[in-house]
Amino acid sequence: MLVTKGTEVCVYCAGAGYLQLVLWGTETCPCCHGTGKVKNKR
Repeated sequence: MLVTKGTEVCVYCAGAGYLQLVLWGTETCPCCHGTGKVKNKR
């Protein structure tokens, strides 16, 4: 996981902010809500 200035890249979407669906389409990442980053809990 990449750490930069108190934030980490989301592991579910790899920082993209969305997930590629199998049958043509994308969905906003439920973990980071489309930001691509999650706050560092430390």
